[in-house]
Amino acid sequence: MYLSLPQLLPHLTGVIATGVELTSAVVEISARTRRTGVACPRCGSVSRRVHSRYWRRLADTPVGGRPVLIKLEVRRLFCSAASCPAVTFAEQVPGLTSRYARRTPLLRKLLERIGVTLAGRAGSRLATHLGIAVGRASLLRLVRDLPDPQIDSLKVLGVDDFALRRGHMYGTVLVDINTHTPVDLLADRSADTFAAWLGEHPGIEVVCRDRATTYAEATRKAAPNAIQVADRWHLWHNLAEHVEKTVAAHHSCLRQQNDIPSELPGGSGPAADLIQAATVAQVRRKENSTLVARTKARHQAVHALKTQGKGIKAIKGELGLSTETVRRFYRAGTAEELLAHPRAGRPSVLDPYRAYLNQRWNDGATNASTLYREITKQGYRGSRATVARYLAPFRPLRAAPPPTPPIPKVRHVTSWMLRHPDNLEDDDQDKLDHALAACPHLSATATHATAFAEMMTGLHGDRL
Repeated sequence: MYLSLPQLLPHLTGVIATGVELTSAVVEISARTRRTGVACPRCGSVSRRVHSRYWRRLADTPVGGRPVLIKLEVRRLFCSAASCPAVTFAEQVPGLTSRYARRTPLLRKLLERIGVTLAGRAGSRLATHLGIAVGRASLLRLVRDLPDPQIDSLKVLGVDDFALRRGHMYGTVLVDINTHTPVDLLADRSADTFAAWLGEHPGIEVVCRDRATTYAEATRKAAPNAIQVADRWHLWHNLAEHVEKTVAAHHSCLRQQNDIPSELPGGSGPAADLIQAATVAQVRRKENSTLVARTKARHQAVHALKTQGKGIKAIKGELGLSTETVRRFYRAGTAEELLAHPRAGRPSVLDPYRAYLNQRWNDGATNASTLYREITKQGYRGSRATVARYLAPFRPLRAAPPPTPPIPKVRHVTSWMLRHPDNLEDDDQDKLDHALAACPHLSATATHATAFAEMMTGLHGDRL
């Protein structure tokens, strides 16, 4: 089955396509009108007298991701009625052209939907991806030109304010509660403006509003028979504000429960065990230090070149090291010969006080300054740094105190209390239970909030 161009593009049925030109940028369709007689738009009389012809260029919806341009030849005709004020007029093709338009009605309708859905910038970006070149200002202009929606049988009206400039300028939005669609926007949030609108739209039976007195006064004035109700969003929002204030007022209960002092244990064993474990840890740190790794790498590089028969001078130039450094590595058989070793047999000024420091460490005294002052009174003449270096390997061996769980923030506790239990994660539920167990006031607040939520969602107003 073969389709003709008018069958593929139904809005071209009123014209005769004379050619289609495909380029890399656009699909150009040439066409001309098919009617002989055209009615004058002012008097309605049919005319066949052609005054002139000219070309119109109309943008159309894209085809295959490419923009479509319709190059249409139209006529200007004389009006045959002598009494008509129009001497000449241009013919229009129904469904394809309109006065002064450079887009087809199909493309205009598509852009209107994009503009209503995404507004200016986002709508312009989407249209560009679809193959339609349009600016954000043009989209907003199309939206402004749309006719206002007709208000039919409006029974339940929702009213609320919104900020045009927060703290300075506010307007009013009106919503049809039954269809959840906006009905109108008012320039301010005064009672007189809303009352005037209600007077122009009689028949409203229910006004759903917030707890402010402005809209209540306007409703009593212009629609005295309408029932005024508070909408669920404002009810829940007001409840959330009071719950947050309650949680903030009793947040100290959670802090007090977390302030349980935990005793730090003393040494993990006898002094000999501590010394042995500290020595092992110190040796491991030295073996994994940067100096040891660098010494081993250099020794390996020097001896690799030495194996190739190169001398000290050649190795110096290739590795970029000094002559003395290369000589030391060249003559050393292993890297361990180059690493510094403690001089055995040399006594330390701290030796007479090691037993005392080990005992005090096991008793729980871990402050180096305190221990330094204690052994100084016993005759120690060394520095505090020596004491600190001796105690440093012991510190990682002490058992760390169990971590204290952080106190949940006020907004987190409020969110847990106001959320449906089925939507809470297991961890959040455990934290909420812990918080409610710590404070009876928070537990009572959570109970009231849950009961109110059940009444509101189930429409059980009689339980208030």
